[in-house]
Amino acid sequence: MATLHISPADGLLDEPRQIVVEGLAAGQQVTLSSQTRRGGEHLWRSSATFVADARGRVDLEQDAPLTGDYSGVSAMGLLWSQRAGQGRSTAVFNDSVVQPLLTEIRLEGSDQMQTLIQRLAGEGVSRREIRENGLVGTLFVPAGPGPHPAVMVLNGSGGGINEARAALYASRGYSALALGYFKAPGLSDYISNTPLEYFEQGLAWMHRELAPADGFIALSGQSRGGELVLLLGSLFPRSVAAVIGYVPSALVHGGQAAADPAVGRDGPAWLYRGQPLVHVWNNNRHASWAARDAGLRNALSISTALQDAQAVARACIAVEQIRGPVLLLTAGDDAAWPSSRFGQMVCERLQSSRHPWPVAQHDYPLAGHSILLPFIPATYSDDGEPAANARANQQSWQAVREFLQNAVAARRAQTKELQ
Repeated sequence: MATLHISPADGLLDEPRQIVVEGLAAGQQVTLSSQTRRGGEHLWRSSATFVADARGRVDLEQDAPLTGDYSGVSAMGLLWSQRAGQGRSTAVFNDSVVQPLLTEIRLEGSDQMQTLIQRLAGEGVSRREIRENGLVGTLFVPAGPGPHPAVMVLNGSGGGINEARAALYASRGYSALALGYFKAPGLSDYISNTPLEYFEQGLAWMHRELAPADGFIALSGQSRGGELVLLLGSLFPRSVAAVIGYVPSALVHGGQAAADPAVGRDGPAWLYRGQPLVHVWNNNRHASWAARDAGLRNALSISTALQDAQAVARACIAVEQIRGPVLLLTAGDDAAWPSSRFGQMVCERLQSSRHPWPVAQHDYPLAGHSILLPFIPATYSDDGEPAANARANQQSWQAVREFLQNAVAARRAQTKELQ
């Protein structure tokens, strides 16, 4: 009798699983299907058909499907190849990140079904909403006694509070503050005219209230948040120990699509000491939104702005002021902006300034702008190949974990030397 096994059946989101069917006839074809309710609304589904080996066994770590929603060997292909059953959705997580994702894996034509459980918040991780000192965010703290190293998590042009990433950071040992700065309760609906002192207050709050181990606070930001963490690291270097930029920009940008209509997309996104930061669209001789307005990729319009070398020079982020290691995760098929090129620009600027801390760019040439977390659907974005997006999701998170471990260890060693 054929039997379906998943190991481990219950674990953190980033844990790979072994999915195996045994007890088949040699050469027998079997179909495995998956179904996950995400965001409390949409059912996401996938399926793939396999051929049993001579032992009557199918192992997704070793066997590629004959047909199905993905190709090639991929232990977690049934998860990343899922698509929303009705309409279009980007809600790959549940509304409450403490609620695990439950995926039913079925062996079609049998009564074999197993539930694969993925948790963002591991056992003992606590969640607390922060509404103090003008800050709006959510704090996740690991189980066990502290102090813990800390991470500030910042979203991109979608705004809101990135609880999913913060919860997983906490599950891996970091106090993580997911800090909202627009499209969050009590805050503006727009990125326009965001004062950078708000994040300075957030860093001060983290140092004061969390007392992180060895004073270690890393910044982790996605897209506009990636631009933002490079800015913050350069402006407040004494408060920041490391910087992680997911598909970041090397330049300061205006409001773009997240702008207040009253300010306009060419108006400022960031204010510092009451003054707008110069951005790449200011007095740019070549910048044009024509491609974007024609329904083409935003990256095409951003690339026109890069043709004005003087405007680029004025808008470059002074990353050489960052006092710590820098990790950049970039994508070659990025429809939002040329993050691969931006990553190279950051690396070149740091190299030319002889930055004394480690700098790394992990580029995924076939991936798109939405580099998220491992083993979630990689099919919903308009850019990147799903398989490449899935690899970027998995490999980038591995790189982030290694980067943080090394950065924390270096900070600890430095602290001991100073004692």
